[in-house]
Amino acid sequence: MNNQEEMKKDELNAAPETAEAAGETKEKTASPQEKTAEPAAEEAPEQPEEKKEDKKDEKKKGFFSKKNEIEELKTRISELEGENVKLKNEYLKAYADTENTRRRLQQEAEQTRKYRIQSFALDILPVLDNLERALAIEPTPETESYRKGVEMIYQQLIHALTKEGVSEIEAQGKEFDPNFHQALMMEAVEGVEPNHVTEVLQKGYMLKDRILRAAMVKVSE
Repeated sequence: MNNQEEMKKDELNAAPETAEAAGETKEKTASPQEKTAEPAAEEAPEQPEEKKEDKKDEKKKGFFSKKNEIEELKTRISELEGENVKLKNEYLKAYADTENTRRRLQQEAEQTRKYRIQSFALDILPVLDNLERALAIEPTPETESYRKGVEMIYQQLIHALTKEGVSEIEAQGKEFDPNFHQALMMEAVEGVEPNHVTEVLQKGYMLKDRILRAAMVKVSE
């Protein structure tokens, strides 16, 4: 019995030593693999550094690329602003030309309406002159009826012309005005101030604010 108990104790004491030996064996066998893995583990951090450098280069390239794009956009904006100013000036010039043309045409149209009778009035004035000469003759009993007919025609013409803005220029006894009077001769007249109209040789007429025909007159010296 004692021998058996001693053998069991020896086995129990040998078991830990066997486990320790097995552990040492595992350590010894694992050490070459660990040695081979260690360089890989040491080399592994180098790859992220390269990637970081690549990323930095990419960032730099992206930065300069965006900077170039911004500069190009600024240049384009400047060009477009210049074109906008040019187009705006051309528009304003075209608008001003159009407005000037419109005003000129409007003014011409107004002038045409205002003085539309000018050509006809100039042609009719000699008729008035002849009618006045006829009326200036002393009538006889035989020509009295004719005279009344001529006077009616004369009055109708005067009324029509007055309606269109034709009016006689007052000259008799007025101070001579070269804008309205045309002096054909001068004479000394007692009791009349110098440079005054003494006689109207041919009546003058106005068409609204425009001289249709100047009055032909005698002027005192």
